Amino acid sequence: MGTQTAVGADFGERMLNSVASQSIRHLFSRSELVEVDIRCSPPSKLLQGVVDSFKMNGRGLVIRQQFEAQEMMFETDAVSIDVGALFGGKLRLRQPTQAVAQVILAEDAINRAFEADLVKARLQQVDHPELTQLSGGEPVSFRNVKVQLHPNQRIAIAAYTDLPNIQNVPLQVMTTLTLEKRRRIRFADPEFQPEGIPEDMQGVSEVLTEGLVKVLDNMVDLDRFNLDGVLLRVNRLETKGKQLVFSGYAQIEHFPRI
Repeated sequence: MGTQTAVGADFGERMLNSVASQSIRHLFSRSELVEVDIRCSPPSKLLQGVVDSFKMNGRGLVIRQQFEAQEMMFETDAVSIDVGALFGGKLRLRQPTQAVAQVILAEDAINRAFEADLVKARLQQVDHPELTQLSGGEPVSFRNVKVQLHPNQRIAIAAYTDLPNIQNVPLQVMTTLTLEKRRRIRFADPEFQPEGIPEDMQGVSEVLTEGLVKVLDNMVDLDRFNLDGVLLRVNRLETKGKQLVFSGYAQIEHFPRI
């Protein structure tokens, strides 16, 4: 945990950085590095509860024990804070504020997220009719989900599933990541990829792959990953090499309660 404080900052500004650092740290289960930079010039404005800007940069962040963000940044414009609460060791906003935000996820971390309990539960015992018609009425479970990021928001997805009479059915699809209502990630234009799948399995695999895409298409809602007091909205997502980059804003209702 680190803070950046302007040379010559007075006691109040140093206190603000310290309290903000403690609050931000509580957003994450673990963190490799978190830097907080609060600007208030002249520092005497702090006595009026006015801060020019608040910026947070984080790296190696873990949310809810299992979801990893390679990097996260948000930066506000002027913020109004409760000075009395500050001197009581708490950072309290007088009113909600918005911040420019960016979140970067690594491909490896996305794959590890498919092993998180919250995600695995959504991939187990799926009873969509098109799937149960192939399984004799039994729910279908997907496992060993792996993704590869490609240019232009394209993503390759592979997985396996079992049917009562066929084990280890491979599933492969290429799809495009899109946004809906700035919070839901959709898997658009899916294209079944038969390469490497035994010919006698391809028909079954294609139907099961369509079922997997439908599950994923209704699963990734950013509201499930909101931080305490911070609501994230995404205006743009893009793939850059082995990274998935989200750009948007954060609606900050309150700072985490320590």
